[in-house]
Order: sequence, then structure tokens, then C-alpha cells
Amino acid sequence: MTKAMTGARMVVQALKDQGVDVVFGYPGGAVLPIYDEIFQQNDIRHVLVRHEQGAIHMAEGYARSTGKVGVALVTSGPGATNAVTGLTDALLDSIPIVVLSGQVPTFMIGTDGFQEADTVGITRPCTKHNWLVKDTARLSEVIHQAFHVAKSGRPGPVLVDIPKDVQFATAEYTPAPKARVDHYQPRVKGDIEAITRMVEMLETAERPLFYTGGGVINSGVAASQLLREFVEATGFPITSTLMGLGAYPASGDKWIGMLGMHGLYEANLAMHDCDLMLNIGARFDDRITGRIADFSPRSKKVHVDIDPSSINKVIRVDLGIVGDVGHVLEDALRIWKARGRKVNKDGLAKWWKQINEWRAVKCLSYKPSDKTIKPQYALERLEALTKGMDRYITTEVGQHQMWAAQFLGFDAPNRWMTSGGLGTMGYGLPASIGVQIAHPDALVINVAGEASWLMNMQEMGTAMQFRAPVKQFILNNERLGMVRQWQELLHGERYSSSWSESLPDFVKLAEAFGCKGIKCADPKDLDDAILEMLRYDGPVIFDCLVEKHENCFPMIPSGKPHNEMLLGNAETQGVIKAAGAVLV
Repeated sequence: MTKAMTGARMVVQALKDQGVDVVFGYPGGAVLPIYDEIFQQNDIRHVLVRHEQGAIHMAEGYARSTGKVGVALVTSGPGATNAVTGLTDALLDSIPIVVLSGQVPTFMIGTDGFQEADTVGITRPCTKHNWLVKDTARLSEVIHQAFHVAKSGRPGPVLVDIPKDVQFATAEYTPAPKARVDHYQPRVKGDIEAITRMVEMLETAERPLFYTGGGVINSGVAASQLLREFVEATGFPITSTLMGLGAYPASGDKWIGMLGMHGLYEANLAMHDCDLMLNIGARFDDRITGRIADFSPRSKKVHVDIDPSSINKVIRVDLGIVGDVGHVLEDALRIWKARGRKVNKDGLAKWWKQINEWRAVKCLSYKPSDKTIKPQYALERLEALTKGMDRYITTEVGQHQMWAAQFLGFDAPNRWMTSGGLGTMGYGLPASIGVQIAHPDALVINVAGEASWLMNMQEMGTAMQFRAPVKQFILNNERLGMVRQWQELLHGERYSSSWSESLPDFVKLAEAFGCKGIKCADPKDLDDAILEMLRYDGPVIFDCLVEKHENCFPMIPSGKPHNEMLLGNAETQGVIKAAGAVLV
């Protein structure tokens, strides 16, 4: 039986129907009816953020770490425009979130009313889909559709814009099971003939490579388990994009590390010299491909992706398979087993011999110091002291992000939250709070640079208010590290605006927020300081003073192919160009 209720109550009821337990938001005049309904119930928790960008990143962190849809609530005008960066971030990284925005009353739309903005127009390019609901009778069904669109197919952000008069008006509520969602049914099963051709290709390949991305993680835990089974059964090496870390365990013996601009030497050369590339749930972004004309020049390329527009968009492939990677892996594994579990054993043995020679280069080596903390050392110690814990890692964006990807190991999916496609400075702190809200008893650490962290530092207030014991591990080099690195290597050491002459005392800043502050500058004190951070039962700001001019290597310079990497020389602290041998 349908039930009449106001639009504001519909919003809250629809969220309950969708299983939502937390909403990240900031109130304003255009959403006060919804906030009034939130006040009158106890099933959904509201987390008050300090800035709407923070709300979206919290929803992203929640979604990425749980596999559920994250939800944010913002007001009209500046509330909605402040959400744009987070929406674009979620779009590029395929993170399922639903953003509910308030709007001026329908009769005022187009009059330049107070706090009016064309939210649907502004967010159309940065959402998977959006709606402006002018009829209260349609509101509940649209919200149910929004959740369906956000989590179906290639996940992504959606937005529902709700005028204030629609929130006050009354209509009949449409329960979730009755909502019409059959108009959007993405293809999840791959073509069996195409999957069989993929299996035939992997049976004879001499230098195969699994290249995996965030699509594996988005597909769910079962997809990661199937991937692991496939890798172990075939014995093929596997690499991953930044967004795919954890789909295959970093401790697995077939893992050859992350690839791309700051990927490992062995991973990048394996990509360059493989004869069969199996792209599972990655989108060939430019941080991975390098120079398109020289990308993996001798390989047959297979691309499995649920988004048909991603196939042949950047790299022309020999075989494209549209489907959810979990379903495709399940069918491929079944067909491969039925055909006798064949692989080219001789070719594979030679391939692993070559990969192990590349591994011997030890591309992540660096010159240690007993006087200053090297950022690599800081992350090695963080990894050692937290290994085996119920740990989730978020990051900001920059050198520290790449070092975290290189030196922290992830053996499970949904444990690594970072801004990949958009590269959003200010992502990590709010994302860590979203993760902590979802996993209140887990250890959540945000690996940050001081410049990136300052962009959304106000969200420490949210962490304190909601007792989210997030650990902010700041690698403080007093520089915009990645900008400074590029200026050193590519712009004649002209350091234009790549440092700050006025940084806060992070320990005093922590005290101002009411949380714990720790400062460490001596390598001998680092372990004790990290353990102090881990033992403290509330939020911590850890100011780790690191070497100011350390560079992040390996590095593929912009516009270069995978076999033209720059490596740091651990003995001289110089830079060497490493070109991989080409297999023939």
C-alpha cells in the first residue's frame, strides 16, 4: 500500500529503503526540510562536515572501502558548486555515490534567486547522470533510480536536485521494489565466443601479462578472488594500476608491482615487452600508457570492461569483451579448465627468468640517512609496524601518494583509497574520515603531504566531533614535492612557487583541534613516534619532517615509452636513465 508523505520525508524514507546508514552533509536553507526529517529519526546517522567538498570525499571513502553507495547532502548554490570537485573525482575513479542537493523553489528557478545555481547544468559533465525533480510525486522513484544508476554497470556519481517547494509538498511514496529501473540494465555477461578466443590466446602466449585496474575492485570481492585463482592457476605475472592495488595480493609471488609513470621497473618493462596483454577492468589512462605510439608495441591486446565506451577509446585492442569482470573471469576460468588448463610452459619459464632479472635491479632502492628521515624509509617503517593490522590507507596527491603505492603492501581489495584520475589534493583527510565512519574499529591512516593536507584541514573538526580516530601521517618536506621534482628534472631547476614560506606548527594545530600532535625529525625516533600514533585512541596529526629534495623514482618522463625510465641511483643519489632490453 502506498503512503502519502512530504517530499522531505520521502528523501529520508528512500534512503532507509536503500539501506543507507550514514549521510555526509552540510545544512542550508534549501535543504532544511530534509534536515528536519533527519532530526526526527534514528536509523540514519548524519555526519556534519566542514565543507561540501569534504562531504563528497567522505562519501567516496565510505563507498570505496565498503562496496556500498556513499551518500552526501548539500544545499543549493555554493553548497552544490563546492561539491563539483568531489563529483568529478568520483566520476574519473568510478566511485558510486549519490549526492542530494537542495534547490530554490520551482517558481524561482531562472530568476537568479538567493543561492540559486544551475546545479543540473553545472554537474552534467561530472556525473554519470543527474535529475532536477519538479514534481513531488516523482521524487521517491527518482532517488531509487539514482541508487540503481550509481551502482550498476560502471559505477559513478549521480546527483538529484530537489527544489525546496518539492520538499514541502505531499504525494504518495513509491517503495524501492516498485520503482522503475529496468530502463538501465548494463550488460554484465561477456560474449562466450569472445571469452573463448581470449582463452585460446592465453594458451599459446610466450610473454603474457595480466594488467588489472579498479574495475576488478568495483566488481566485488568475488571478482578479486577469481582473479587470484586465475593468476595462480596460469602462473602469469600480474601488474596493476594505482586504482587496482589489492585486487591481487602484494605478497603474492606472481605480483610484479604497480605499473605506470611511477610504477616499478619490472612492471613497466613487462608491459613494454609482453606478447599478450590481458587488460582486466582498466581504462588505459595516460599515467599508464606513456607515449601511445610506443605502448606495448609487440603485444596482442585483450580488454575486458563493463563500459563499452572504454574499449578502443585510447588503445586499439585485438579483442574487446564488454561485461562485468567478475562474470567474464568466471566464464574464462571455466572454459580454460575445460580445455585442459593449457599454457606455454617453455615460453612462460623464459619470461619469468627475464622478469626476475628486471626485479634484480631493485628499482625502489634509495640511499638511507641517519640524519634525516627519507620519505621511503618513513613508509617502510609504517608498513612494518602496521602489517597484519585491520588497516585502511587513504592518501592525498603527490610524491607521498606514489611512495605509498610503492612501499605499502595491500593483500585485499577495498583497503586503498586514493584519487587516481583527477589527482585531487585535499582528498585524503576527508576520505579517511569516511572510511573510519564505515569501519569504526579499524586502523585508518591518511598518508599525506603537508601542502595537500592543508587543502581540507578543516575536516579535523569533523573527525573530533564524530570521534573518528583517523591518523594523519604527513610527510612534510615543506615543498610541493611533485611540482618541485618536475621543475628539477624538466624545467631547468627553476622552482617557481613550489614551496611554502609559511607553514603551521602541526603539533599546535592538532592541539587547537583538540587532538594529538606528534613531530618527528630523527630517524632514530621514528619507530617510537609511529607506535605512539598507533596506540593513541583518537585522531592524530603526525608531522614527519622528511628530506626536502628527495625525488620519486622510477619515473617515466611525460611523452616517453615504458622502456625509457629514470631511476634514482642509490649510491650517488643521482639520476640514471634505464632502458630495458627488448625481447626478440
